[in-house]
Amino acid sequence: MAEISGKNFIQESFQGYTPDIAGQIGLLWELIKAPLIVPLLTVCVYICLAMSIMVFIERLYMGVVIILVHLFWKKPEKRYRYEPMKDDLESGNAGYPIVLVQIPMFNEKEVYKISIGAACNLSWPADRLVIQVLDDSTDPVVKDMVERECIRWANKGINITYQIRETRGGYKAGALKEGLKRDYVKQCEYVVIFDADFRPEPDFLRRSVPFLIHNPNIALVQARWRFVNSNECLLTRMQEMSLDYHFKVEQEVGSATHAFFGFNGTGGIWRIAAINEAGGWKDRTTVEDMDLAVRAGLKGWKFLYLGDLQVKSELPSTFKAFRFQQHRWSCGPANLFRKMVVDIATNKKVTLYKKFYVIYSFFFVRKIIAHMFTFFFYCVVLPLSILVPEVHVPKWGAIYLPCIITALNSVGTPRSFHLLFYWVLFENVMSFHRTKATFIGLLEAARVNEWVVTEKLGDTLKNSKAGKIASKISLSKLLGNRINLHELGFAVFLFICGCYDFMYGKNCYFIYLFLQVITFTIAGLGYVGTIVPSS
Repeated sequence: MAEISGKNFIQESFQGYTPDIAGQIGLLWELIKAPLIVPLLTVCVYICLAMSIMVFIERLYMGVVIILVHLFWKKPEKRYRYEPMKDDLESGNAGYPIVLVQIPMFNEKEVYKISIGAACNLSWPADRLVIQVLDDSTDPVVKDMVERECIRWANKGINITYQIRETRGGYKAGALKEGLKRDYVKQCEYVVIFDADFRPEPDFLRRSVPFLIHNPNIALVQARWRFVNSNECLLTRMQEMSLDYHFKVEQEVGSATHAFFGFNGTGGIWRIAAINEAGGWKDRTTVEDMDLAVRAGLKGWKFLYLGDLQVKSELPSTFKAFRFQQHRWSCGPANLFRKMVVDIATNKKVTLYKKFYVIYSFFFVRKIIAHMFTFFFYCVVLPLSILVPEVHVPKWGAIYLPCIITALNSVGTPRSFHLLFYWVLFENVMSFHRTKATFIGLLEAARVNEWVVTEKLGDTLKNSKAGKIASKISLSKLLGNRINLHELGFAVFLFICGCYDFMYGKNCYFIYLFLQVITFTIAGLGYVGTIVPSS
């Protein structure tokens, strides 16, 4: 039998064969498009539309609930038993429970004074307050500065201890767990946690502790975060919009309807007995706070979110720090879902409705589907559908439903409504990193337990002579620190799709695609957020 080469096969299969490479690629594309590409892409469109509907129903549900909460729900002080803290001249400070304040740190050179000072200025009897500075710093200069700051406050009569470990085992969870092992902690009923950049108001404990005192079934009181640097740059404005929705809607809905939500890791006060009953701090994921909250919730404990109780904090203002943070916040929940979904489903202490809420709404839709839908639909499937006109994407799924979802997301920060369109483009860029981190968490792949502390700048930029510091950076260092090849690669892909739609398309998607190209390019070149001057 005569041998048949691949070239002869293509020649015999298609008339008009051209020997050039471009022609061969075109013929191969036509060969596989109808039987393979079109059906596969059609299935992807249906999957993305299904995910879009899931996200839409979730956003709509929370939107309706939050309206009902504001119209008909009573204030927390009336829904729960609550009595303000009062000074008693006869009993002295005996009516105040002993509260432990934990401040975990890691090389927090710029902000350590802020958090320590804020904790020491809490309006609470000095003999009923214990402050732990849990310093895992590896820089001896920073460790010395933090220790001296603790000594300075101790000389003023504040009960503050400086605590270090030989290793960083367990990272933040390990430090918090180690702090609770001290003998004097046995006298404490509650523990409040503040990250190094958090600045509670002096009345924080007086407003939160009464809920725990008079409601023994409440394990956690979570305060809302406010951001001191939200106006620093466009990156911090984008973060403010996302986090405000999280606090104003997601946390409020969880607290009002299910008495369950994810602990935010800081700015909250726990009943120590609830922590112990739930099994204490665990370092099996990078979201030790959410892990503890889920385990405590499965034990029947209730959580309370106080939107009026606000704690100032700092947003990461450099793109590098923000990306590391988003990796941790996306990978951790997905990995925790993998580890706990069976325990949640088989738990017998909570209702079936609450288990469904935690598995489907809290984890599956918000922590997994929302990231994947945004990335695959807007950055992959929709652009590819332009190159394959045989695949139809309905306008209700490509335009109308996303517009409604975006409008529902905007209620958290009305002052930034004019930035909504750019926020969508930026979220699409970040969805790539979040989706990748989600898959890493679900599959327990490399970097699943990567923990990079979010860099805080404090007043560094204010104190530096901006514009007067000469930056001497080599070209290779500049490219390594600033150029992000993944974003630039997607910018090229979307640009090709946009050009094709401009020439041959009928839906005018190129307008969106070219704007998305600009956003990916800006992120790819590193011109997002604050650029820290180098000396």
